[in-house]
Amino acid sequence: MSLSLVQSRALVGLEAAAVTVEVHLANGLPNFMLVGLADTEVKEARERVRSAILNCGLDFPHNKRITVNLAPADLPKDSGRLDLPIALGILAASGQLDARRLEGYEFAGELSLSGELRPVRGALAMSLALHAAGARAKLVLPPASAEEAALVPGARVYRAGHLLEVVRQFLPASAAAAAPPWSPLRPQPASAAASYPDLADVKGQAAAKRALEIAAAGSHSVLMLGPPGSGKSMLAQRFAGLLPPMSVDEALQSAAIASLAGQLALERWGVRPTCSPHHTASAVALVGGGSPPRPGEISLAHHGVLFMDELPEFPRAALEALREPLETGRITISRAAQRAEFPAQFQFIAAMNPCPCGWLGAAHRSCRCTPDQVARYQGKLSGPLLDRIDLHVEVPALPAEELLTAPAGECTEAIRARSTAARERALARQGKPNQALHGKEIDLHAGLDDGASRFLHLAAARLGWSARSIHRALKVARTIADLSGAAHAQVEHVAEAVQYRRGLAGM
Repeated sequence: MSLSLVQSRALVGLEAAAVTVEVHLANGLPNFMLVGLADTEVKEARERVRSAILNCGLDFPHNKRITVNLAPADLPKDSGRLDLPIALGILAASGQLDARRLEGYEFAGELSLSGELRPVRGALAMSLALHAAGARAKLVLPPASAEEAALVPGARVYRAGHLLEVVRQFLPASAAAAAPPWSPLRPQPASAAASYPDLADVKGQAAAKRALEIAAAGSHSVLMLGPPGSGKSMLAQRFAGLLPPMSVDEALQSAAIASLAGQLALERWGVRPTCSPHHTASAVALVGGGSPPRPGEISLAHHGVLFMDELPEFPRAALEALREPLETGRITISRAAQRAEFPAQFQFIAAMNPCPCGWLGAAHRSCRCTPDQVARYQGKLSGPLLDRIDLHVEVPALPAEELLTAPAGECTEAIRARSTAARERALARQGKPNQALHGKEIDLHAGLDDGASRFLHLAAARLGWSARSIHRALKVARTIADLSGAAHAQVEHVAEAVQYRRGLAGM
């Protein structure tokens, strides 16, 4: 048979679209043509496939006109993931494989010149796409990629380390009996409990720990303001441990994005990610981009934590790019040739010094910055961005005697139990965390009593709050009420919420 069809998938953002590799052998001037909107990496597959087939001792049809079409033709294809299906299509079209036995399988893998298979990006996204479509196709993937794909419940994944290993399974009926049995890969069981640094390592800072507990209970964002060495980074790096354990769906979504970026580590399966980009990161590095579009730091932090230290030092364009995903939980990357959408439901934790030298308001050091320098430094953060951060908390430097003699603080496990219980109250009431409430949902579920409502109106008028600030204070007050087990937000809950929106010192 001179025509064969092999199924595979291409990545467009986080979606793994189906691709049919059509191979046709015809008489004529020998040629190897590859069509179907293939990127340079895919076009180079011609040389990799030819060398791999020959070095495996198989016959390459040098005397034929080989046409490989990657359908659909308007779907961009990149990387070397199509090497394996192209090689199998050529072998099937030349009669060395039974083309009918390839039905019901999907293949992906980059070929080395010797025929060894190398891992590919996005294997988990391929498996999730099959699972979402309800398809029963079997996936054949290289080592490492196969273990990723097998994390999806019910996936049928086969691991192959060499082209010959795959070829033996699809030989014609006369030679198939010699092939060893091929069994699907069994996924490795996930670790019983995710491990995070303990918040008890941070001494003192009761106010900051309280703010982090509220943030974990209601999915709120936090800005920590304090001098150098006060413990802001230690607090942020331990925040992920306060969040509830990841569900299977959350773990799969987070792992799929990491797989797309080539950063998935199986030993971190089920552990909430904490991404800490350097302050020199560009807007594209944060939100994603490129051609084809790749996820940025905010998407890699999906269902985890995005920690941005030295917040005013980030480029202004990068900071302003955070405004939309902080509201919507998604980021859309539009380019001339294609458009990709990535999830970005992260908890935003930021830290900054109060002034360029860092010692404004410190008890043991004198600030050497002028008021104009302080204003310019804090002015790097725009009002709309600060408006989207729910909790502003001061983290003062501890005196030496308190730091050395203070006992260990409360452990992460105890704080997580309280914040998880409060989050479950919110989910039972409204089906989503308090931070995700919008519009009429805020009025319906905020539950302010009369005294709390009057107090909030007075505070908003005196502080000159925007409508967004009022709504965010309402949501924080609702979370504080959930932590105390109260059915309605009372005056003390609203008063505490107001304390977390007092703005930056010196502004």
